Amino acid sequence: MKQLLKYLISLVVAGGLLWYVFKDIDLDAMLVAIGQADYRPVALYGVLILVAHWSRAVRWGLLLEPVVGYRSSATNLTLAVLTGYFANLLIPRMGEVTRCGTLNRTDDVPVNVSFGTVVAERIFDVIMLVLLIGLTFVLEFGRLSTFLTEFLGSKFNLATLQDNTGLLIGGAVLLVGGAVAAWWLFGRYKDRLMQNPLLSKIIGFGMGLLEGLLSVRKLRSPGLFLFHTLLIWGMYYATMYVLFFAMPQTAKLGPLAGLTILTMGTIGMAAPTQGGLGAFNILVGSALALYGLSPQDGQTLATLMLLSQWLFVILYGGISFLIVLAKNRRGVAPVTVEETSR
Repeated sequence: MKQLLKYLISLVVAGGLLWYVFKDIDLDAMLVAIGQADYRPVALYGVLILVAHWSRAVRWGLLLEPVVGYRSSATNLTLAVLTGYFANLLIPRMGEVTRCGTLNRTDDVPVNVSFGTVVAERIFDVIMLVLLIGLTFVLEFGRLSTFLTEFLGSKFNLATLQDNTGLLIGGAVLLVGGAVAAWWLFGRYKDRLMQNPLLSKIIGFGMGLLEGLLSVRKLRSPGLFLFHTLLIWGMYYATMYVLFFAMPQTAKLGPLAGLTILTMGTIGMAAPTQGGLGAFNILVGSALALYGLSPQDGQTLATLMLLSQWLFVILYGGISFLIVLAKNRRGVAPVTVEETSR
């Protein structure tokens, strides 16, 4: 019931955002423009995004290897990643859990351990996003400063936010203090807490999660991990940029526009709606207006981008889900001494 309520709330939020986005857009003209688009860039998008997903799977395997002591195949890891994206499109925030559950089915990797590595992976993605935002601001400061002033200024009372700064700082201090106190109490009464079966399971799950989270310290190939991190985000950039050439109105947008759209689109996709629905349209459409596109053309391209993402998530994710269902549980290959020494 709780999951159903979250799903309905997500749909309502997405519906409200879509109404806001399309209330002044000619939908018939948009559909005609999308129907007349050049779909060769969309096909290329499908290849590039598959490379990005494969690279993410390999990077995830690098995190898992030192934790579980076994190496999952790139195929199983990729199937798990694609199935996770498929689930995330249906139910927001379910992708990570589904990904870990899928790998547990195919390779017997404990869900709590693999989920910890997913959290660690997401931390690196957040770092990359912050770096991406910084780079975008440096290269497109004039455009983005105008965008943020107009976009945020119209939606938030900045004066009120400044008046509550002290309250926010106080809340942060209490939160950190509570976390420190909880950690101290846990260390002091750990043996007594472990005697309770329910608490023992919760603590065991939490320790497995922490072990996965700290897996980044045990990486045997940090250079390869960095390579795949850059490859993932390089492919993400290429997927955004290549779709500019699907429409004549946007074919002349330059590489810096692709960087801006990648930044805004990534933030939009993080919204708790199905596949970033609504939030992606608002941020990408507004950002495209900075490069001279009309609201009609901006929202048309944003919608084409979102539909392209959904198309390949459904295609790749659906096929992966069926393969996983038909696949026997085969376990993972142990890491040899020679491989460990490298």
